[in-house]
Formats: sequence, structure tokens, C-alpha cells
Amino acid sequence: MSSMMSSDEYQITSEIHQEINRDSTEKPSLATENVVSRFPFKYALNIESSECGTNCGVMMDEDGDLIVCRKPVLMQKEGIIAIEHSYSTTLDLVGRQIWRGALLLGDFLLHYGSSLLQDHTVLELGSGVGFTSIVAAMFASEVICTDIDVGGILELIRANAARNYKLLKANFTVLGLDFYAHGWCPNVEAKLTNVTVVLVADVIYDNDVTEAFVNTLQRILRTPPDKTVYIALEKRYVFTVADFDSVAPCYEYFLQCLQKAQAKPLDSQWEVEQVPIDFPQYFNYERVKELVLWRIISKC
Repeated sequence: MSSMMSSDEYQITSEIHQEINRDSTEKPSLATENVVSRFPFKYALNIESSECGTNCGVMMDEDGDLIVCRKPVLMQKEGIIAIEHSYSTTLDLVGRQIWRGALLLGDFLLHYGSSLLQDHTVLELGSGVGFTSIVAAMFASEVICTDIDVGGILELIRANAARNYKLLKANFTVLGLDFYAHGWCPNVEAKLTNVTVVLVADVIYDNDVTEAFVNTLQRILRTPPDKTVYIALEKRYVFTVADFDSVAPCYEYFLQCLQKAQAKPLDSQWEVEQVPIDFPQYFNYERVKELVLWRIISKC
């Protein structure tokens, strides 16, 4: 994350913007200062399953004809996700940019989505420009894409979903959800009773936001049915004189909040574990060592 001065406010720019391909042919639809970036992908798709097992040997039908044992055929599915986003913003609008955590979670979903998301209802929290929800919608039956309704974020998500409509298999809904709100709109409350998978990418950058996010997570996880949460984020290191070392204070505070929430569950039990990120990379970005992926499984 880099910053620069603009007028009286700091402007923050995601490092990922140096690595992705801007599309000069596709124009932004919401604001002329926005940019459109392209995210090509290609991944293996199993289109044919074996009918007789891997060790079937030679088989004959009733007429004595040879039956050929078909092996799974791996095809390459490919496409491009086009995303309209801001190139730089103030801190309170960083959701309008693209961050590495969303691309890491996108890789994870491309690799495991056909088994993890098929026939599931997925909720994304802090969706930003909607990138991860669009990937999830390639596999799930329904995706509820949420973020706080400020700075035109929800309108931006809807525009990006429309831009990529050919990729979407799932019913796709965009709703406002504020981590700080004491009450949520009836549509959000109603959808939670169907949600089984929750996705989160790069919402850990401020301690107050982190506390509100974990509180929100507690509310969601105590709502049946049982849910599985995937949280992708990037540890951001700073040098402090007090520690005389480089530390990741926002990440450490997130772990503290998570441990407290797990120790005092409200109507649900949590299993928390870190997921290895050795799955293949499908999107073009630098998968830095600071990227992590956490999984929480709740039992109501």
C-alpha cells in the first residue's frame, strides 16, 4: 500500500495496480476517473468422469464387444474478469480498489469452487468492487455481495457484476451491510438463514474496523445453518521504535480479536485454522509471503 498527498488528504494506492493490465478499450461506466482492469484466468475443468473406475482392466458387454474405460478428461476453462475501480482513494474508500487478498481468494475459489460452492449460498462481507463475489458466482447457486453503502461502492459492484454477466452462474444480489450497524436490513437478515459459506478479503487495515468486523462475524455465525468462513488478507509490516522491529500490528490485533471471539462463543462453536496457500495461481499478481488465508467453521 503506497500513499501520496492530494489536496488536504492522503491518497492510497494498492500495489496491485502496478501488476495488472488496464483495458484501454473498455471505458468506465460510473466515473471518468475510474479505470477498467482485466484479469485473465485459465484453470482445469473436469468434464468427463470415469464410468468404470481407474483399475477396471478390460471389460466386455453382453455381445462380447470391448468396453473402453474412459478416464477423466481435463479441459482448460478460461475467461477474463473486467473490473471498474478507482486507481487511488482516501483510506475510508479503499474498497473501491483491488487488493491482493481478493486475488488470493479468487485463486482459491477457482481451484476448489466446484466442490466447495456448488449448490451453496455464499455471502461476501466487505466486497469492495465485487471481484471475489464474481468468482464465487461462477460456482455457487446464490451469491450475496455486501459492503457499506458509501462512496458509490454498491453501485460499483452492480456495474461490475453486469460487466461480467456471462461468467455468472449464481443468482447475484448486492446489499448494504455496515459492520458498525446495530440492525441490518430485512433482506440481509432473511438471506442469512440460507448462507453456508462466507467470504472475506482484505478488511483488516484499521483496529476499529477489525473489532466491528469480528462482532459482525459473531452475529452471522450464530445464525443457523452451520457456516464456513474464508478470510484472505495481507499482513502489513511497519517498523516501530517500541518493538525495534518490523511488526504487523493490524494483523496481530485481528488475531487477538478472533481468539477472544472464539473463547466466548455466542450460540456457536468455532473451529479456526490457517489454510496453506500452496494451491495454483490463476490470476496475475505477486503472491507475497505476507498473504494468509484463514478458515472458520461454525457449529450452531
